[in-house]
Amino acid sequence: MTAQRTSSDAIDRQATTDVRETGTEAPPATSTGTTTGAEAPPLRVGPIAVWPPVVLAPMAGITNAPFRRLCRQFGAGASPPGDGASTAPAARGGLFVSEMITARGLAERNGKTLRLARFADDEPVRSIQLYGTDPHAMGEAVRFLAGEERADHVDLNFGCPVAKVTRKGGGAALPARRALFRDVVRAAVRGAAGVPVTVKLRIGIDERITTYLDAGRIAEDEGAAAVALHARTAAQHYSGGADWRAVAALRAAVTSVPVLGNGDIWQASDARRMMDETGCHGVVVGRGCLGRPWLFGDLARAFAGRAVPPAPVLEEVVEVLRRHTHLLAEWLTEPVAVRDVRKHVGWYLHGYPVGPEVRRRLTAAATLAALDAELDRLAAAHPTMAIVPGADARPRGKSSGPIAVTLPDGWLAAADDPSPDVADDLDAVSGG
Repeated sequence: MTAQRTSSDAIDRQATTDVRETGTEAPPATSTGTTTGAEAPPLRVGPIAVWPPVVLAPMAGITNAPFRRLCRQFGAGASPPGDGASTAPAARGGLFVSEMITARGLAERNGKTLRLARFADDEPVRSIQLYGTDPHAMGEAVRFLAGEERADHVDLNFGCPVAKVTRKGGGAALPARRALFRDVVRAAVRGAAGVPVTVKLRIGIDERITTYLDAGRIAEDEGAAAVALHARTAAQHYSGGADWRAVAALRAAVTSVPVLGNGDIWQASDARRMMDETGCHGVVVGRGCLGRPWLFGDLARAFAGRAVPPAPVLEEVVEVLRRHTHLLAEWLTEPVAVRDVRKHVGWYLHGYPVGPEVRRRLTAAATLAALDAELDRLAAAHPTMAIVPGADARPRGKSSGPIAVTLPDGWLAAADDPSPDVADDLDAVSGG
C-alpha cells in the first residue's frame, strides 16, 4: 500500500474496521486460538458492563489516548452479533485504562500530572490509574477525577515493583502495611462518590512475604468494585512465569466483587484458559498487546466463542503502525510522536524477519513524511510476509528480574501502622 494516511478522519474511518476483517476469516484449523465454548458474559465493574471481559493494563509511556483508541476500536470492531452486542455494554471492546499518575500530583494540580491525566473527547469510558500512599491526597485526587475530570473508573496501583515507587512505600510495597492500605482504599472509595474504584495487586513483596489475599479481602470490605492480580511477586519484576494458582486463590477469597487475572496472556487463547483454570471474571492484558492492538479483536472473538484468525501479514501491520504514528502526532505533536513511536517499531515487527536495517531506517526517520516513506517501502517489499510460526505466542516487552525490592526503612515491621512514612513522588510513572 502506498497511500499516505495524513487525514485524521481517514485514519479513524479505517480504524473502525479490523484489518483482518477485510477478507475471509480463517477456519478454526489454522487459527491462532480456538473456539472454546459459549460467549462469555460481560464483566461488571460497578455500573459499567465491560465486553469482552478484558482490561488494558496501564503502561507508562504506552497506554496514552492514541494507543487506547486503537485497542478499543479493534475490540469493538470484533464484538459479536449475538447477546454480547445486544446488551449494549458501556465499555465496548474492553476497558482501557490510562497511564499511572500520582494522587499527590493531582491533589496539588501539578501541570505534568494534569497533562498525563487528560482524556480524548471520544473515549466512551474514562478510566485512569492512580498511585499514592497518603489517604488524604488519594481522596482529594479521586474527588477531582470523579468531579471535574468526569472519570468513569479509577484503578489504584498496588502492583508496581519499580524502586522509585516502592522505596516510598507505594505500589507493591503498600499492601504490606495493612492499616495504611485500608485507609488509602477507603479514602479513594469515599472520594469517588459512586464512581467505581478497583484495586490492582501483585502476589506480594517476594515468595516469603505474600500480601494479596489480605489485601484482596480488605479492598472488598472497603467497597472496591473489583480486584485484579498480576500473578507475580514484586521481586520477580517481569521475569519467570505468572502463577495463575494465585489468581484462583484470590477468586476463592474474594467472593462479592469480580476478580481479574493478569500475567502471561500473549494470545487470546491464554485469556480463555486463565478464566477456565482460575474461575476469574476477566483478564488484564499488558505486555501481550505491545505492537499488537488487534489482540483486543482476537480477544473479542475468543470470548464470543469464535475462531481467531492468524496473525496479520506485514502489509497490514505496517498500516496499523502508520495509523498509530499519525494518532500520536495529533495528540503529542509531530516531533514528539516520531520520537515516541520508535519504541513501538520493534514490538510491531516482532516475529517478522525483516532484518535490522529496516528497523534502523524506521527508527531513524525524523518526520512523518520520512516515516511514511519507509513504511511504504517496507510494505511494497514484503506485503504478504507472515509472522514466524509461534512468535506471537512468545513474551514481549519487559523481561527484567528478579530484583531486590527497595522498601522504606522499617516498612515490614509495622504492618498495622496507618501512617505513611514517605511522601509520594510527583514524577512516579509505571505499571504493575
